[in-house]
Amino acid sequence: MKKYILVVSFALLGIWSCKKVHYEWQNYTYTAVPIVNLDTTKTALPTRQTAKVAFFNLKDPAVANQQFSFTLNWEGFGLSSVKSIEVYTSFNKAESSVPAYPIVISYPGNLYPNIAQFPLPSLVGTSDNLFDTVTSFPKTYTFTAAQLAAITGVSLSTVTTNDYFIFKFILNLTDGRRIVSYFNNVCDEARGEPGDCRVGVRFKNQ
Repeated sequence: MKKYILVVSFALLGIWSCKKVHYEWQNYTYTAVPIVNLDTTKTALPTRQTAKVAFFNLKDPAVANQQFSFTLNWEGFGLSSVKSIEVYTSFNKAESSVPAYPIVISYPGNLYPNIAQFPLPSLVGTSDNLFDTVTSFPKTYTFTAAQLAAITGVSLSTVTTNDYFIFKFILNLTDGRRIVSYFNNVCDEARGEPGDCRVGVRFKNQ
């Protein structure tokens, strides 16, 4: 039995020593991620912290005064640190298929929405405008619907159900790297991923 184990061990050692392919994924590095704490008290309709979405209610004549608020921070897991976070914002028309409301929560766990609340992947595009560059954390933002409309150049009279304002983030790390894209395995509200690469407020008529 001992001889058999020894032969197998040498055989496996020979196989491993013949590895000549180096895969791209083996060149990984560690990064930090943005973290968002949504103020669930500043929403016209009930929401969930894990959904990273608040709501304005178009049925309210005072919709312009409704509020949306979040606090921005970051997490480096002891491996990376952040110098600054660029905050981008935009107004977007409703997608062809939108998340259900009230928010459907996945089971088991009763923690996360059943689908992402905004389109993925989260990429800063030409329609997203730089709003702020944050160097001191955490930082809290609070807006009314009227303020967001003014920031994005939108008239609230043209807004319809399921249109939304969204904030996206680009991280500048202290080591000089700039993290500009976040895909489904980093920020997906439906999967409880470690980062919060965006947060937004959606219009409803309830």
